[in-house]
Amino acid sequence: MDLPINPGLLLALIVVVIGILIIAKGLVIVRQSEVMVIERLGSFNRLLESGINIIIPFIEQPRAITMIRYQKRGEEFFPVTTSEVRIDRRETVMDFPGQPVVTTDNVTVRINGALYFQIIDPRRSVYEVENMSQAVEVLAKTTLRSVVGKMELDKLFESRAEVNNEIQAAMEEPASKWGVKISRVEVQDIAMPEEVEEAMRLQMAAERKRRATVTEAEGEKAAAIAKAQGQRESAILNAQGDKESAILRAQGEQESIKLVLSAIGDSDEHKRTVVGYLLGQSYIKALPTMAQEGERVFVPYESSALLGSMGMFREMAGSPEDSVAQHLRGGERQSGLRGGIVGGAGNAS
Repeated sequence: MDLPINPGLLLALIVVVIGILIIAKGLVIVRQSEVMVIERLGSFNRLLESGINIIIPFIEQPRAITMIRYQKRGEEFFPVTTSEVRIDRRETVMDFPGQPVVTTDNVTVRINGALYFQIIDPRRSVYEVENMSQAVEVLAKTTLRSVVGKMELDKLFESRAEVNNEIQAAMEEPASKWGVKISRVEVQDIAMPEEVEEAMRLQMAAERKRRATVTEAEGEKAAAIAKAQGQRESAILNAQGDKESAILRAQGEQESIKLVLSAIGDSDEHKRTVVGYLLGQSYIKALPTMAQEGERVFVPYESSALLGSMGMFREMAGSPEDSVAQHLRGGERQSGLRGGIVGGAGNAS
């Protein structure tokens, strides 16, 4: 049994469906750190921030932004272009493929870089440049060539931080016109030709060998200086010891002479006798050394006379130490000793 269709009810249903579609189309939820550029009849109207937003369907439309991202497959990078109505305000990294760059010393190197940027003004990013991500990438590549082209290869390896800062400073002004902030630029890898890499390896080996040689020479120099200083200090100490020993021996001989003179008398004749005796002792001590230096020993005539007088001295009075002992024992024996010494001295002269 067919029910009659009420035209009014049908129209109401159509209106309800259209209203639901309009509400669903006009209700926009924007997530955190995202923003949408809304155009009304083709002109910029406003920005939709995070939260629930309502737009007029068919009259207000979001404006899309073109983004290029690279996907790495194996060793190759492939660009992927997308149109996005939701603009991400977070910091984004662009890992673009390596670029050939010629340094000042005419060495061609391939540099892989990474660019960190952030969209701070979505309106400028959409309306001031046709393709914001491509513009930033090309700007980074040309700036990289310009900065690296003013450096030598060795300076490039030593000054990566300087290269990064210089590229970032050169990109800040043009990128700010597009509503983009360049956070930092990083040089990831520097690839060189094989012949240049081999030459640098040989240079590095030679430099390390040179440093080892210099270090070894400095060590030998320090050891020689320390050894010389030790020998110098040892010689000084030995000289001081010899000096003190000689002084003590001289003082002892002086005391011995004083004792002998006090025992036999201190006249000039007795002094000459004592001096002759001491010289004779020196000759006797030197004879063994003289005999060791050769097969034959020649004794001067004065030495023979002196030794003879010394023997006479011992026969008549004994050693000077004995004379001192005799002097202490008694006066009569001391008088006889003095006579013997004087007689011996006269015979020696």
